[in-house]
Amino acid sequence: MLFLTTWPLFAMIGLGFVLARRDFPSAAFWPAAERINYILLFPALLVVSLARAPLHDPALLGMGAAAVAVILFAAAGLWLLRAVRPMPAARFGPAMQGVIRFNTYLGLSVVAMLAGAEGLERAAVYLAVAVPLVNVLSILALTDASARAPMTILRAVATNPLILACLVGFALALSGIGLPFGTGEFLAMLGQASLPLGLLCVGAALKPATLRADFAGLCGLSALRLLVMPALAALSGLIFGLSGVEALVLVVFSAMPTAPTAYVLTRQLNGDGSFMAGIVTFQTIMAALSVPLVLLVVERL
Repeated sequence: MLFLTTWPLFAMIGLGFVLARRDFPSAAFWPAAERINYILLFPALLVVSLARAPLHDPALLGMGAAAVAVILFAAAGLWLLRAVRPMPAARFGPAMQGVIRFNTYLGLSVVAMLAGAEGLERAAVYLAVAVPLVNVLSILALTDASARAPMTILRAVATNPLILACLVGFALALSGIGLPFGTGEFLAMLGQASLPLGLLCVGAALKPATLRADFAGLCGLSALRLLVMPALAALSGLIFGLSGVEALVLVVFSAMPTAPTAYVLTRQLNGDGSFMAGIVTFQTIMAALSVPLVLLVVERL
C-alpha cells in the first residue's frame, strides 16, 4: 500500500530527470521553473496552509519543539564529530546540509497523499519552525561562524521567500484576518501547481556524474539522513507525546532526502559544490527505497 502511495512521487522526479536530459522543453526552462516555484508558487502554498492551520492546538507546539530537538541534536552530533575529525567548512557545510536539510516538495507531497489538507496544515507549521533553523545552521557550518556569518545569516533569513511566507501565514492566522475576498482560493490555486512542478525540478537537478567521487561519504551521510534522522524523530515524538498527524509529519520530513537548494547555498558560500550535488543526487535516488521502508516501520509501530 505504501509503495502504491509513494511511487508516483518518485516517478515525477524521474520524469523531470528524463525531460531535463532531453532538453525539453528547453535547458533554460528548468532554472526558470525552479525560480518561479521558489519565489511564488511554494510560498503561496505555505501562506494558505498556515493561515488555515489551528495554531492554538497544543499538539502543534509539541511538534515544533520535537522538530527543533531532532535538528539541534543532529547538528550537535556533527559538530562533535568534526572536533574529532577536523574538516574545512567547504566540506563540513555540505555534510551538515546532507543531514539536517530536507526536500520540502517531496515531504509535502508525501504528507498530502497520506493525510490530506489536515496534513498540509501541520506540515506548514513544521516548515515554519524548521526552515529558518536549518538555514541558520547550514550557513554557520559553511562559514565557520566567522565574523561575517551574522550578516550572512540576517541577509539569508530576510530574503528567503519561504521564511517570509511563514511569517505572513502566521500573522494572518494569529490575527484572525484569515484569507478574505477570495484571496484564499487564489493562493490555493497557485499552491496546487507547486508540488508537481517542484518534483519535476528535483529530478531535473539530479547530477549522476557527481556520484563517482567519495562514494563512502555519500553512503554514510545518506544513512544518517534517511534512516537515523527518522528514528530520532520517532523517538522525539514519543518523548513529546505526539501522535496522529503531528507524529506522521515529524517522521516524514525527517525521512526526506536533503534539499536541492542546498547546492545553491553551498555554491554561494564557496563550499564544495560537487560534493553537495553528489549528496543531493544519491539521497534522492536512495529515498525511493528508504521512504516506503520508514513509513512501513512507523505504521507497524
